[in-house]
Amino acid sequence: MSKSVGAHRWRMAWTVLGAVVFALGSFWLLELMNRNSQEINASKHLNEPDYFVTNFSVVRMDLQGKPSYIVSGTKLTHYPADDSSDIDHPFVRKISPDLPPLNMNAELAHIDQGNTRLQLYRNVVIDRVASPRSQNMTLKTEALTVFPDEERMETAVPVDMLLGTSHVTGVGMKANNATSVVDVQQNVRIVYPPAPRKPAAAK
Repeated sequence: MSKSVGAHRWRMAWTVLGAVVFALGSFWLLELMNRNSQEINASKHLNEPDYFVTNFSVVRMDLQGKPSYIVSGTKLTHYPADDSSDIDHPFVRKISPDLPPLNMNAELAHIDQGNTRLQLYRNVVIDRVASPRSQNMTLKTEALTVFPDEERMETAVPVDMLLGTSHVTGVGMKANNATSVVDVQQNVRIVYPPAPRKPAAAK
């Protein structure tokens, strides 16, 4: 009789132990699923904008405390995942010592890499007035990457440019505002204005 009771108690003990192990395993699995769900939700939230500003204007200063460039637009949307921003209808004015201002317009812009890279899209127009060191320039394209701190810009798509009195078209371009060097890379076509006629000699 005692052996039967002892065996019954052992079976009960194993049953209770199995139930405890199962409960602990289920709790661990539930915690793991909750943690993964929280991480997925946090990742989703990071990919979503955390704030936006309408009809804004921002002035960025250089290391000497002087205005370096001005950025304005109808709407700025900020993304915390990579600290980047999208701008609707951006206007950018690059201000450099001893150089004429460079004005940039587009329909869309994206700012990233610690606010050191500006990507302009759709109906991009760049204007620079003439100066003693450089000709006037009007550039039109559909996409342009600008590095304001480095005074340079580049694109891989077609460009249409008025440089001085010459009309230049091509595909792909690299330009440096500090040196006034513009390199159109493929399918370059340049139209020069007709030379002025010399006055007829008096008879």
